[in-house]
Amino acid sequence: MTRPPIVVVMGHVDHGKTTLLDYIRKTTVASREVGGITQSIGAYEIIHNGKKITFIDTPGHEAFSKMRAHGARVADLAILVVAAEEGVKPQTEDALKHILEAKIPYIVAINKIDKPGANIEKVKQELAKLGVMLEGFGGNISWHGVSAKTGEGVPGLLDLILLASEVENLTYNPALPASGIILTAHLDSRRGVMVGAIVTGGKLKKGDEIYTVSASGKIKILQDFRGEQVEFLEPSAPAMILGFEGMPEGGEEFSVLKIEKKAKASSKIQPETVEGAVKIILKANEAGSLEALEHVIGKLGKISPIIVVEKSVGNIYETDVKLAASAGAILVGFKIKVDKAAENLAKTQKTEIFTSEIIHELEKTLEEKIAGGAKGKKRILEILATFGEPKGLRQVVGGRITEGFVKNGEKFSVSENENDVGEGKIINLQSGKIDVPQAEAGSEVGLLVESDVKIKVGQKLIFG
Repeated sequence: MTRPPIVVVMGHVDHGKTTLLDYIRKTTVASREVGGITQSIGAYEIIHNGKKITFIDTPGHEAFSKMRAHGARVADLAILVVAAEEGVKPQTEDALKHILEAKIPYIVAINKIDKPGANIEKVKQELAKLGVMLEGFGGNISWHGVSAKTGEGVPGLLDLILLASEVENLTYNPALPASGIILTAHLDSRRGVMVGAIVTGGKLKKGDEIYTVSASGKIKILQDFRGEQVEFLEPSAPAMILGFEGMPEGGEEFSVLKIEKKAKASSKIQPETVEGAVKIILKANEAGSLEALEHVIGKLGKISPIIVVEKSVGNIYETDVKLAASAGAILVGFKIKVDKAAENLAKTQKTEIFTSEIIHELEKTLEEKIAGGAKGKKRILEILATFGEPKGLRQVVGGRITEGFVKNGEKFSVSENENDVGEGKIINLQSGKIDVPQAEAGSEVGLLVESDVKIKVGQKLIFG
């Protein structure tokens, strides 16, 4: 039997993906969340020319790369949205990478063609540099100019989607056991674990036992994308499932056939494993948000060593504060609430809690906190070689970072036999003959420095 296409909409955070979906769904409700970014995958079903199409909207922020990859894997077809006035951005390239890795056909939607600065030819040229050769521009990749604001070109884009799905000949066997992909999972304080999913095979029914590698349960409530309770859903349909006893992870496959559970690696790490590390406990509203938060923490680890003591889905409660206090950790929450009792306990225990609805803000706050903690820790580079004579105040030297990290543009003091003999600033930093913004302990680097003294082999540059 034939089934509707599952379409994933991907692209840069501000290039109009969600606005395009809003127009397609003919809704008047603004879909943009706090901060102007969509922060969890939603799936919607529409009808065009009497035929169904399921859309997955994937977040655009860099931190959600894994979630975008999940979206690309479940989809039959991708729409790569590029703004006509801004062109290709790093997130455009990232989205394209996921599409190509998923090996699914795609259509390019050049959005915002109504804007005064729209330049479709420039977009075509930038895409060509990425190997995306559009029809009429030396290639065979279908594309359509649209305006998500006015609706211009949108019907033509939907026609292209239906045409592409006919070529793909999408079918399913209703006799097979129901299966699909988990998109999101979050803990609702009243209803329990709520799971967003896409059915990909068979017929999913209320009352079915359902399994993933990390969780299982029995479907108590099955809802379609409108939130209406239904008895069953067929392939390509978005589903909201209530009945999981544990928290499945985004991207996992589900089935009504029993799947052997895999033992989850403990999310707790011994706090004393890294000397001088910043210890953190992560809390988020859903598994996908937790992944995004981990990605941010991974980036901040370049500033100072970080240990994730524990990570979990849910609000911050007294037990979290007690664990943080005993481990000497800070609590970091993304899109969650802090229980009043936990808030009071944190004050008495002097445990720091950082929360935000916006991941950009949380990242900035944590960066300031961690960078502030890293200050005062001496970071050391040992001089191993000098190259040529100084030209004025400038000199080329080579060395090894023995403690901490070094950033391009940083100021330093020159130390010899534990005495400060001068000071200076990094003008250019290289690792492996490539300019880098930062290098870590153990790295051998080349530096162009500006110093008030001639730097010699054996001396140390002290940062921080």
